[in-house]
Amino acid sequence: MAETVKAFYTREDRADGSARDDSRPGEFPYTRGLQAEGYRGRLWTMRQYAGMGDAEESNRRYHYLLAQGARGLSVAFDLPTQTGYDSDAELAAGEVGRVGVAISSLEDMQRLFDGIPVGEVSTSMTINATATTLLAMYAVAAERRGIALEALSGTVQNDILKEYIARGTYIYPAEPSLRLTTDLMRWASTHAPRWNTISISGYHMREAGSTAAQEIAFTLANGRTYVQAALDAGMKVDDFAPRLSFFFNAHSNLLEEVAKFRAARRIWARWMRDEFRARNSRSWMLRFHAQTAGSTLTAQQPENNIVRTTLEALAAVLGGAQSLHTNGFDEALALPTETAARIALRTQQILAYESGVAEMADPLGGSYAVEAMTDRLEAEAQALFAQIAARGGVLRAVASGWVQQQIQQSAYAWQRQVDAGEAVVVGVNRFQDAQQAEIPLQQIDAESERRQVERLRAYRARRSEAPWRAALQRLKDVAQASDNLMAAIVSAVEAEATVGEIADTLRGVFGEYREAV
Repeated sequence: MAETVKAFYTREDRADGSARDDSRPGEFPYTRGLQAEGYRGRLWTMRQYAGMGDAEESNRRYHYLLAQGARGLSVAFDLPTQTGYDSDAELAAGEVGRVGVAISSLEDMQRLFDGIPVGEVSTSMTINATATTLLAMYAVAAERRGIALEALSGTVQNDILKEYIARGTYIYPAEPSLRLTTDLMRWASTHAPRWNTISISGYHMREAGSTAAQEIAFTLANGRTYVQAALDAGMKVDDFAPRLSFFFNAHSNLLEEVAKFRAARRIWARWMRDEFRARNSRSWMLRFHAQTAGSTLTAQQPENNIVRTTLEALAAVLGGAQSLHTNGFDEALALPTETAARIALRTQQILAYESGVAEMADPLGGSYAVEAMTDRLEAEAQALFAQIAARGGVLRAVASGWVQQQIQQSAYAWQRQVDAGEAVVVGVNRFQDAQQAEIPLQQIDAESERRQVERLRAYRARRSEAPWRAALQRLKDVAQASDNLMAAIVSAVEAEATVGEIADTLRGVFGEYREAV
């Protein structure tokens, strides 16, 4: 970005009238924020992303975070769970509980939220290919505690397109994956109306190396694709659009990040009102969760990451995030310890209660620099939208590898700047220390995987076989037809089918996606 930054800005640096926006906070197109009062009426939701080992270990961390003042939970699942394998699958060996919590069964989900008031606490789940199954497990577990689905609030990521672009935890080809996405959206609009059924994510694309403009463009283009898919499935825009949410990266360039959030809100509001003809003003609003940038954290001098995370969290707050997760300073080395998680949460609390930035809406609105950056990022995103359209839309642009190539080229260019010393990373290519103090790291219980596998096998042995077989056969039949899959998935969960068994049933119908080489 350095070559686009001027020494100072004036009114003349604003874009022409077609892009200029003199709205107030809480007014269309929401450049200045969704609420007229900003955070004065209600602070952002302070979430902490956590999951490790088995359900009991993660449950202890959730109770700890809530006791420390977290207002919402965010669940990290391990790779087998994300890709539709049970903990005892051959391909799961060595990965069970390593980068998140292992959830294979309804019983696991019940243990994960034991003692947590899920009817009162908002829960976000970072899950995509198996999102339908995990939300079904969460819903059934809640109902068995006497908590109505209507009381549940939270978000399921359910954004499969970015998996093909930047993350890789896909299972099925794009078309049946989109069907699962829209089936969940339709089901939740009736059964769990307070649930955000998709969190359209730019976070992982930014972690893979995209620029701020690319994060806006590729994320919103994916969002447009989901809206069109829901409309094609027969849904009405104002029935589902108010429950759409987004997930953005809060990266290290403070002012550019603030401008990025403002530009994204403006683009989305105009699309939803003017192109998709939504009439409910809530359908125009781009609500987003932000997470500070893991890719900016360094293993060298890890204490410096506290400062990085603070600045990134400040960008999210100044940019008007609805909820926020702050990374632990030790995450370049391991999953965060309780100490690191507490410092990360305290960072948000200090910003909220001590910094003063929550006392006004859009504090940087009117800044010549921020307004010019907002206009510039919108223009750059619009140019990328045109290129996507010229390639036949998102699905074709992803299938051809074009989107991935754009991100890879940006990541390569940045790394070359770091290697050449043109971009300074403190403690890495400048201001290094010859010696570095060791810090305690989070350790995963070595016995956790064995216990998880034993419990899973005992769970299968106890269940009634006839209802289980009938539920999986029904799921197969629905998958081969065109009915909504969620009811059949919920029935399979109630019959004690596992994550892997449900995924395998769908694999048998949909096949598996293989990336072109």
